[in-house]
Amino acid sequence: MSKNRKPRSPLRPPMKQKSENDHSEPVLRPDAHLSALGRVERDGSSPGRRRHQPSQQHQLKGGTFTEPERLQKVLAQIGIGSRREIEEWVIAGRISVNGLPAALGQKIGPDDRVKYNGKLIPLKFAMQHEARVLLYHKPEGEIVSKDDPEGRPTVFERLPMLKKGRWIAVGRLDFNTSGLLLFTNDGTLANKLMHPRYEMEREYAVRLLGRLDDEQRAALLAGIELEDGPARFLTLTDEGGEGANHWYRVTLSEGRNREVRRMFETVGLTVSRLMRVRYGPVELPSRLKRGMWKEMPEQQVRALSGDKRPGGQKRPEEKRRRRRNENKVHRTAAPRRKTAAA
Repeated sequence: MSKNRKPRSPLRPPMKQKSENDHSEPVLRPDAHLSALGRVERDGSSPGRRRHQPSQQHQLKGGTFTEPERLQKVLAQIGIGSRREIEEWVIAGRISVNGLPAALGQKIGPDDRVKYNGKLIPLKFAMQHEARVLLYHKPEGEIVSKDDPEGRPTVFERLPMLKKGRWIAVGRLDFNTSGLLLFTNDGTLANKLMHPRYEMEREYAVRLLGRLDDEQRAALLAGIELEDGPARFLTLTDEGGEGANHWYRVTLSEGRNREVRRMFETVGLTVSRLMRVRYGPVELPSRLKRGMWKEMPEQQVRALSGDKRPGGQKRPEEKRRRRRNENKVHRTAAPRRKTAAA
């Protein structure tokens, strides 16, 4: 005989009966690093079987994604580092998931415990992350690195502080090279701007000791062989000059170490000054003098990253920061050279 049941209200959704074997806490097991969400059934089923995925309407804590994402993508989005750096850390065993070494391409979800060098990382997905981009006019005499054994000034000493994440330099400029340098707190955007497959153009103003002849010009445009592979300029224009110095504008779609200088050295000319004036679609503003930085407007950041989603609601302090930095240039004190301790 069936039991009498109280009629259900038409406004109340049906309740799912909770199984006695249903556990809310994740269970560690030898193959936990292969699981996307780190949850298993304890009813004797296959240890590799995943629990039922929540529907898209189910909201997790903090409004994070319900679907798992690749480890490199999640950590890059929250500004831990670029995807290349994170891949190197995974290979070196510096990242763990649920107590076990992480694997390249592994997927993680909001319930996983991810650690970097033993320190727990609070997981936040792209839905919560806001990309920011800084334009900095790097002067000669600064390095694009946070640590330098020689104690030379670093560009990171000029930048504003971040409450969460860190600034990632989009490419590098040599110690004696000046010009446009981009920074972002979004590792995915940094990877898009730096990865060779995107062929992001770089444009430089170059001052040479001497002038190019037709044969040298043709060789630089056709391609020359360097010790680390072939290289060529996409464009090369004469900008004039006086005396021994002559200016040129060049563009190329990669950014190898000292590539522009080495290319001119190969044809027998020396670069006396080098300045980057454009990176992809971003040009060095004329009012942004050496040692100054400015924040890129939100709409330009979204266009640069290809983000077509509507902007979300911002906290009051975030709105005030946006208004304060909109189209403003900022000058910071020049970093001092560090002296070695006695």
